[in-house]
Amino acid sequence: MTAIKPSDQGPRVVSLGCRLNTYESEVMRGHARAAGLNEAVIVNTCAVTKEAERQGRQTLRRLRRENPNAHIVATGCAVQLHPERYAAMPEVNRVLGNEHKMKAESFLPELEDAVLVSDIMAVRETAEHLVEGFDGRARAFVQVQQGCDHRCTFCIIPFARGNNRSVPMGRIAQEVRGLVDAGYKEVVVTGVDITGYGGDLPGTPSLGQMLRRVLMAVPDLPRLRLSSLDPAEVDEDLLRLIADEPRVLPHFHISAQAGDDMILKRMKRRHLRADILSFCERVRALRPDAVFGADLIAGFPTETETMFENTLDLVDDAGLTYLHVFPYSIRTGTPAANMPQVDGAKIKTRATRLRQKGEAALSAFLRTRIGMVSEVLMERPDLGRCTHFAPVTFNTPGEAGSVVTARLTGSTNQTLTGEIIS
Repeated sequence: MTAIKPSDQGPRVVSLGCRLNTYESEVMRGHARAAGLNEAVIVNTCAVTKEAERQGRQTLRRLRRENPNAHIVATGCAVQLHPERYAAMPEVNRVLGNEHKMKAESFLPELEDAVLVSDIMAVRETAEHLVEGFDGRARAFVQVQQGCDHRCTFCIIPFARGNNRSVPMGRIAQEVRGLVDAGYKEVVVTGVDITGYGGDLPGTPSLGQMLRRVLMAVPDLPRLRLSSLDPAEVDEDLLRLIADEPRVLPHFHISAQAGDDMILKRMKRRHLRADILSFCERVRALRPDAVFGADLIAGFPTETETMFENTLDLVDDAGLTYLHVFPYSIRTGTPAANMPQVDGAKIKTRATRLRQKGEAALSAFLRTRIGMVSEVLMERPDLGRCTHFAPVTFNTPGEAGSVVTARLTGSTNQTLTGEIIS
């Protein structure tokens, strides 16, 4: 197990999509640098929507124009699903699937096979790495699991990532300890389905149990942030941790997808609207300052205007602040692709209405923070994120990577303004 160190020099990595891609990109940067591929350009693609795939191909073409002599590596979820498309692109020198991209030998210059993509469903373990830093980032990311055992009818990602594979607790604690020793003040727990953590490990530890062990093992970690939570998998261990551990930041992102029960059933989600509301209510009772975000899909097949209104109303009913809105996109090979589709213009309009609702909710929340004092992680000398993940801008610069105490003085658009107290 090799430690992956950050560097301002060496291979360029363009990470598209999720936070897990950000973690994996740092691993690939280290592998390519160790292999001597310092002139490489690596594109870690996303496949969550057709638009994401299009952007990946567009990025590869642009990077070839900008770097005519570079060794360009295409990898990630879109590549795992459609390796032949990327192997056929003249801009691409090497094609790596999601298993191979995490292996050091995949980046050796003398590698004869330019296309390495295997059956992701046959993978049973998550490759272990020790990432010691993230180029240009104030917060660190730790992968706790990989893959997903669920088969939502709209989602292609399990076929790109494989089934759930959890990282042992001791290894996670070791990585977090190394990141804290390297100076990181905030660690983000990431994976494909982090609330599915532990089901494949001896003793089946839950996400909450694992995080408690990690926080005990690394008592000087100041801030721990959770990525997307599935409300059907949140258990009492995690709720007790949220209640007991102030280092778990009060910003919780929910994999909600919709606010209408019929649509949720057709999505094959394992929760209903009431479960989302119950989760938010329970967390607020434990942490009154909690804020919530959610992934929401607009225009899922068979969605009527009334069904969409139920999703729109969920923003107010659950008190959602940060929305990730996805216009429904047909993913060939998924059951939803064979369902009656919603007109494309309606999908676009509904996505716009959801985004506007989210922008209004965020603006309203930011106004409630004016006059408050908050701890802010500085991402740049003039910009940071408070504990609730809201961006805060400053006229007086702070040190990137540090946590400052700031008074929140105002809000403009979707951003707070602040002044550093200490």
